[in-house]
Amino acid sequence: MITRLTDLPLEPIETASRQELQALQLDRLRWSLRHAYDHSPVYRRKFDEAGVHPDQVRSLADLARFPFTTKKDLRDNYPFGMFAVPQDKIARIHASSGTTGKPTVVGYTLGDIDTWATVMARSIRASGARRGDKVHISYGYGLFTGGLGAHYGVEKAGLTAIPFGGGQTERQVQLIQDFKPEVIMVTPSYMLAIADELERQGVDPASTSLKIGIFGAEPWTPEMRLAIEKRMGISAVDIYGLSEVMGPGVANECAETKDGPTIWEDHFYPEIIDPDTGEVLPDGEFGELVFTSLTKEAMPVIRYRTRDLTRLMPGSARAAFRRMEKITGRTDDMMIVRGVNVFPSQIEELILKHAELAPHYQCVLNKDGPLDTLIVRVECAHGADPATARQAESQLAHDIKSYIGVTAGIEILAEGGVERSVGKARRIVDLRPR
Repeated sequence: MITRLTDLPLEPIETASRQELQALQLDRLRWSLRHAYDHSPVYRRKFDEAGVHPDQVRSLADLARFPFTTKKDLRDNYPFGMFAVPQDKIARIHASSGTTGKPTVVGYTLGDIDTWATVMARSIRASGARRGDKVHISYGYGLFTGGLGAHYGVEKAGLTAIPFGGGQTERQVQLIQDFKPEVIMVTPSYMLAIADELERQGVDPASTSLKIGIFGAEPWTPEMRLAIEKRMGISAVDIYGLSEVMGPGVANECAETKDGPTIWEDHFYPEIIDPDTGEVLPDGEFGELVFTSLTKEAMPVIRYRTRDLTRLMPGSARAAFRRMEKITGRTDDMMIVRGVNVFPSQIEELILKHAELAPHYQCVLNKDGPLDTLIVRVECAHGADPATARQAESQLAHDIKSYIGVTAGIEILAEGGVERSVGKARRIVDLRPR
């Protein structure tokens, strides 16, 4: 693994004190609440129904009195009902895939796009990128926020963007070898697909020019980080974001510590709540992550429930900015198997303990009469003897039962047996009757 500290300068806010940052947050919070109330009929109605008003905010703690925003709010006001500026001020529109219902639509003013590029450039710099670096962008372009978010950040940082996008893995591998980028921005699961293709072509993945991987868009475990770093010979850092709040770049790990994504709190105010009661939890407590935008113009979000599970921790590499623990699960991708809460990341962690198995897997849910069943499909590791890999089958089933508390069937597949994705990996296949 290569450790590489940046030579790009920090922004002044990155060296501010916690008190200076909180004073800025309070000013910006008051502005954001007032902007939402004055210009978004949705938020005016929500605030009025909750009996709260922006003028009542005297401290950051007063935010807890305001109502939550959920994905349902965005879908109920599809497509543009959440916007807080006139249409002629909207410079760009992005949207989610809509795989679980109507897509969630977000809009940006030119000011929003500049803010987004700024936090993305900050994230890329925090990852250890240096002057003159070329950045291979494998996030998808289009309505998905990943590709264009990364692209504008690379250019804002003064680096060279290679805007490839997703798919065409053989072509990606060719250009990585030809263009020799130092940085790659991609989902961790697709990084593994690129590594597989390099090996298929007879190339040692650790021999490429890549030195830094900035990975996001899906949960991935510390064990996955170590596996990717060892296989690719790179430093792997976690970038976090979601389209409803801005896109990628809401938080990013710092290369010198790699101890959880640092939240850029001058633009995004975080809270942790109990997902069942909505109660705000103190820093250090595990719960659901909630964000309030502090500077967004086109579509402010107030107390947006991300469904991501994590906890807030004190700043380290950027002392004033709190960190979040790596996301390892969500309240809405949690599987409930015979009354037990199970996250794919828990399965992944156990798979990676077995050298004979690859980190390509799916959790298949079905019914046996009235009872839920769970089958974990997982591939042999590259070069592993299939017979040897199958010997890990009973041990993995034992581990899942012992550490997670559910009974799972295991299917060991040959290399390539689990479907590949050019974006977020499809970890759960739910075949249970609705």
